[in-house]
Amino acid sequence: MGRPIRTRRQATLASLAAELGVSRTTVSNAYNRPDQLSPELRRRVLETARRLGYPGPDPVARSLRTRKAGAVGLLLTENLSYAFRDPAAVGVLEGLALACEDAGVGLHLVPASPGREEVAAVHRAGVDGFVVYSVPDDDPHLAAVLSRPVPTVIIDQPRLDGVDRVGPDDASAITGLANHLVELGHRQVGVLCMRLARDRNDGFVSRERQRDAHFHVQRTRLAALAETFEAAGVDWSGVPVVERFEHTVDDGASAARQLLDTHPQVTALICTSDILALGALAEAGRRDLRVPADLTVTGFDGIAEATRAGLTTVHQPVLEKGRSAGQLLLAAQDHVNPRVITLPTELRVGTTSAPPRTAEEFWFGP
Repeated sequence: MGRPIRTRRQATLASLAAELGVSRTTVSNAYNRPDQLSPELRRRVLETARRLGYPGPDPVARSLRTRKAGAVGLLLTENLSYAFRDPAAVGVLEGLALACEDAGVGLHLVPASPGREEVAAVHRAGVDGFVVYSVPDDDPHLAAVLSRPVPTVIIDQPRLDGVDRVGPDDASAITGLANHLVELGHRQVGVLCMRLARDRNDGFVSRERQRDAHFHVQRTRLAALAETFEAAGVDWSGVPVVERFEHTVDDGASAARQLLDTHPQVTALICTSDILALGALAEAGRRDLRVPADLTVTGFDGIAEATRAGLTTVHQPVLEKGRSAGQLLLAAQDHVNPRVITLPTELRVGTTSAPPRTAEEFWFGP
């Protein structure tokens, strides 16, 4: 038989302290409280640690001792890839990451795919607090987050008494957009909206579903649109609203197709996100509709792709949204009463909105 392979025993904090002739506290301070040591002593500790193969203090043991995980949890009830695919989500994630970098803490993503009821990922997450990004008010993962004894900040939705929140004034923002369309003369309008509840619906939306939506951002935007157009003499019950469960450009295009196939008289498509609006623009091109001469299209978010497309949209500072949420969470121990940060929005009129076509233009074309 060959000789057994002998492995070198990994150095420990105690063995490193003995090698250096210092206390274990001194070794620990070299990693966790470097300001307590002289630069020369800390350099000697770290160099000896590298020579002996000491990996540093056990982060699990440290978290048990300090009762701090050193990380912020981000809950988003989407697949993990959504955080890196959706431009608005990317901006929020970047802002939150910047706040974490400034505070020297990590960021732990806790995705929960739509429709899943299993909340173990929330309970397993070793975090010091949660940022919850845009979830419905009846989501079980949200309930699991709120059951944990750690601070929580909500981005966008839902609105909960006693919980910090960051987001825009959706009603005011969408009202400004609606007034822009009313002033242009649009009365035959249609709406493409993001999902309204956890149950899947890819189709037309009843007035009741609009009123009972569990995603309050969408509910608020639809209610504000209804109020504005009804004040202009439009019967909102006759306005077609199409919902899409997934949030992609392709889904925006298919929603526009579904609406325009049944309501060709529509002169403006109001989309509750830029992603849906970009899809609507693609569908308009497929139909050889001139934007905005034949069809006005508007969005909401102000993402870079929308700016490049000249989209008329409501701009909101998504990066600042994530950063503000992180700062609120990391300062949670410094306040007692819940705080709400309302971020500014701006109506940016682009090249996709204009007065509606005349009846003659609609029937006979140019």
